[in-house]
Amino acid sequence: MKKLLTVILAISIALPALSDGKWVQTPYKPAKVVFEFYYDDPAQIGSALYWLRSLMNTLMDEPYNYSPEELNLKVVIHGTEIVTVAKKNEKKYQEIVERMRYYADLGVEFKVCGQAAEDFGYSVKDFQDFIQVVPNALTEIAHWQQEGYGLITPRIYEKRFPIEQIR
Repeated sequence: MKKLLTVILAISIALPALSDGKWVQTPYKPAKVVFEFYYDDPAQIGSALYWLRSLMNTLMDEPYNYSPEELNLKVVIHGTEIVTVAKKNEKKYQEIVERMRYYADLGVEFKVCGQAAEDFGYSVKDFQDFIQVVPNALTEIAHWQQEGYGLITPRIYEKRFPIEQIR
């Protein structure tokens, strides 16, 4: 019996105590980020914009309180979502365009790959006024990374389970 108690005591000392998680207030600095949007369904850009919103809201809210002018954010678009920023499709993608325009007004730069635009038959004049057309998406992304920007490539998944079911 004494041996059993000794073993139980040794095991209980060796095992870490179960405790609650801890809140950590990371000392974030203003972000320098380039987002890469490259999707096979134009509507996926709507979900990708939530990644941008999440980053901005965190840094603009308490306790950071950064102003939009302190954030350096760029979005490079080079997949099928290019069609969402073509003026001729504004009515079809109105909500997405309004969200992008809102972020553009806060200082986010939206850039479209010129090579991809050409593949879609678009020229500079075909895009919304907040869009900058750049020669090539990959070269643009590499440039901003060389300038110290972090790369975020939002992954968009089809939600198959409600949170309540898997929690």
